Amino acid sequence: VSEYNRSFVKTLEKIKRRHDPVVTTLAQGVVEYKRLLQTDRINSSVQHFLDRFYLSRIGIRMLIGQQIELNQSQQQKDYVGVICTHTNVAQVVQEAINNAQFVCGDYYMLMTVPEIELHCPRDLEFMYVPSHLHHMVFELLKNSLRAVVELHGDDADKYPPIKVVVAEGNEDITIKVSDEGGGIPRSAIEHVWTYMYTTAQTPMLDPEFDKSDFRAPLAGFGYGLPLSRLYARYFGGDLKLISMEGYGTDAYLHLSRLSDNEEPLA
Repeated sequence: VSEYNRSFVKTLEKIKRRHDPVVTTLAQGVVEYKRLLQTDRINSSVQHFLDRFYLSRIGIRMLIGQQIELNQSQQQKDYVGVICTHTNVAQVVQEAINNAQFVCGDYYMLMTVPEIELHCPRDLEFMYVPSHLHHMVFELLKNSLRAVVELHGDDADKYPPIKVVVAEGNEDITIKVSDEGGGIPRSAIEHVWTYMYTTAQTPMLDPEFDKSDFRAPLAGFGYGLPLSRLYARYFGGDLKLISMEGYGTDAYLHLSRLSDNEEPLA
């Protein structure tokens, strides 16, 4: 039985590796689709298909990752598979801040990167998947950093700080990311959830871009917000934007701390 189990886990690892570049492949396909139709955004049926596809992919990779980690000889402290029973919010968010600032500084070749202020209880912990939390916060911070730098110019002496506020409620832990990057026009708010909708030039992606923050482009692929919202909704949370055109944007990331949510399959 143990030999069969080892063989099964190895097969799962191969499947997981084989499907690593799926996001990139589909994204390039959407780029070609838009180019062929000469449109700047996809229609609702394609959007709905991609939402269902990526939500299903998140669930499948969650199950595969859980099975692989549970069969490792050494288990990490406070982890049950890929789920951390004591995810420290401040630590995960701070790591996302550091990585986003590095990517921003590298992209714009800045001597001084916009400051990001973190307001979060240092002992705030809850049960979650740290990699999912990191991914969502990292994407929000990349958007805010780009907006601030492009509004004030990459030669500015000083930038207004981006504020990250974490609040603990009975049902949710909410993370607010506030920037003074000029905001989004009201007519464009709905479009930011559309795959491949971006105001930056679309780059060519490394197929392994999502394995490391340092391979991720700062902007231009239009996948950050829609995928982050799916990650939040997978565990019963949500992601919302409120923007003041001419001033800035507030992003509210709601993370459910209750274990009473069913997997959203549709």
